[in-house]
Amino acid sequence: MLRIRPLVLSVALLGGLLARPALAQRTVKPVLHGRHWVAITGKPLAATAGAMIFQRGGNAVDATCAMLAAVTTMWDVLSWGGETQALIYHPGLKKVIGINALGVAPTGATPEFYRAKGFAYPPEFGPLAAITPGTPGGLLTMLAEYGTMSLKDVLAPAIEMADGYPIEEQTANSIEGNKAWIKQWPYSRALFLPHAGDAREAPSAGEIFRQPDLAVTLRKLIEAEQLALKKGKTRKEAIYAAYDRFYKGDVADELVRSVREQGGLFTKEDLANWRVKIEEPLSTSYRGIDVYKLREWQQGPALLQALNILENADLKSMGYNSARYAHTIYQAMSLAFADRDFYYGDPAFPPATPIKGLLSKEYARQRYGQINWERNDPTIRPGDPYPFQGETNPFLDVLKAWPPAPKPQPSSTDHTGGPTQFGMMPFDSAFRAGTTSIQAADEQGWVVSVTPSGGWVPAVIAGKTGVGLSQRAQSFVLDPAESPFNVLVPGKRPRVTLTPTLALKDGRPFVSMAVQGGDTQDQNLLQFFLNMVEFGMNVQQATEAPNIVSYQMRSSFGAHDSKPGRVTLNDAMPSWIRDELRRMGYTLDFARSTSGPINAIFFDWKHGSFWGGSSTDGEDYGIAW
Repeated sequence: MLRIRPLVLSVALLGGLLARPALAQRTVKPVLHGRHWVAITGKPLAATAGAMIFQRGGNAVDATCAMLAAVTTMWDVLSWGGETQALIYHPGLKKVIGINALGVAPTGATPEFYRAKGFAYPPEFGPLAAITPGTPGGLLTMLAEYGTMSLKDVLAPAIEMADGYPIEEQTANSIEGNKAWIKQWPYSRALFLPHAGDAREAPSAGEIFRQPDLAVTLRKLIEAEQLALKKGKTRKEAIYAAYDRFYKGDVADELVRSVREQGGLFTKEDLANWRVKIEEPLSTSYRGIDVYKLREWQQGPALLQALNILENADLKSMGYNSARYAHTIYQAMSLAFADRDFYYGDPAFPPATPIKGLLSKEYARQRYGQINWERNDPTIRPGDPYPFQGETNPFLDVLKAWPPAPKPQPSSTDHTGGPTQFGMMPFDSAFRAGTTSIQAADEQGWVVSVTPSGGWVPAVIAGKTGVGLSQRAQSFVLDPAESPFNVLVPGKRPRVTLTPTLALKDGRPFVSMAVQGGDTQDQNLLQFFLNMVEFGMNVQQATEAPNIVSYQMRSSFGAHDSKPGRVTLNDAMPSWIRDELRRMGYTLDFARSTSGPINAIFFDWKHGSFWGGSSTDGEDYGIAW
């Protein structure tokens, strides 16, 4: 039999050979076709909750809120005390709207406070990792402003789940694996470990998991809404009455009491003064497609920067996942994420991020010109975008010394070998820290992309509310030498990884997409988008297609480490591409699945239908009609 030695193939020929199998690949899951609506999220039961709302006549925002309530109740790597960020396409206004429902650092959460306790960063677990809850406010605001149904109807599936649902193996095993942490916090221990003293103290897969305190809290929100309606309030006003009960009423009282009892910092004023922000998103154009992201309080603009850089390259001619393509993607991401690491932060607090310069096409061309085409550059640093918005960079001296030396956190174990509240997740676990995503669209034109997170297992339960607290304070830095824009301040939002995406073509929705996975989120979404736009994959092929994962950017979690030059490749990557990347200075490791998990909806305007895609890299699931 004739054997062709792959190492003698030209790069161009190799690229073509690599691209064709990707285009012709059989997917593990089928494309999800729908005419009237699509509902996709991280768990099958939660997708069913969205379908139930659609079947009752709700729009995509109503269905999204039902799915959000369901996944938070199901602990799909988040809880009710976490944070929600969303992009909504409003068909009446024909524009994309941003929802910023990220909590803030509580009173007393200062760099000096954490340094006095020996922290280099706020901790990853425990009450001192918490920022104020954002998801309840985000859900209620989206529903009030853009939904059509009552809170009572939209929360009905989640309340039924809180009364008891068959827990999935993934969540059940996460509880068991984290029980040493959970035992430190009395309300968490009571909820998560119903079999205390047994060999397995957590629930088992399929066991009915009950959350009576959370069910009471959700019913209090319904009670507030229904009482307001009886008083003649409008649907919107009644939903905001539920909002006030959570953030200003008896629910807030118990949140604050229990958090402070367990060593946290919340005050009643922290909750009462917090507001969801409805924002204008940022965008860029890539080959005629307008891509929208939330603002620089999260990492989404890094994807826009990477697209601006890559627009200067002929990616298609390189071939899908060729060594040249992988190197180009890696370098563009390293340049964009270096800027993220230094310049991104809450725009409500000074200094102001030079976002105009960061997103300028001229700045992207300058950054593209800095790429070393022969080898990986492990020393890539933040650039200077200020001249591209007509200003002088006030942080040039700080940039010269960047990055600062690593700052070790306190040990994750005490003298007995048990975990402490100073604990550290392994680098890979932290870097890829999970969440979930929600995608919904309907025939009226509403489109919603959400990446909610926070309050994952092991979470501190806030007393009798049943609410798990966020751990997002760890994404702050305490040292301005790391990022003057993301230094911890009470009332400030941390710069987070959570990053939904909407893209429009010819003024109409083209694709909505989101993915879980910490600092890997915009890496995966960037490659998913290019899979469709550059290589012609359909939405399901693009969600399943192998991606590369870089660790050169600084982790947003734990000790904020980075591993320049390290890249994860799919197990199927051919040996000659591996050899070429090694020669270019990369350190390789491999994984069976490197595609997400991504959830997405493609809008087929030619046929008037939806194409849903859901990665095989998790438990994500979609339903369409």
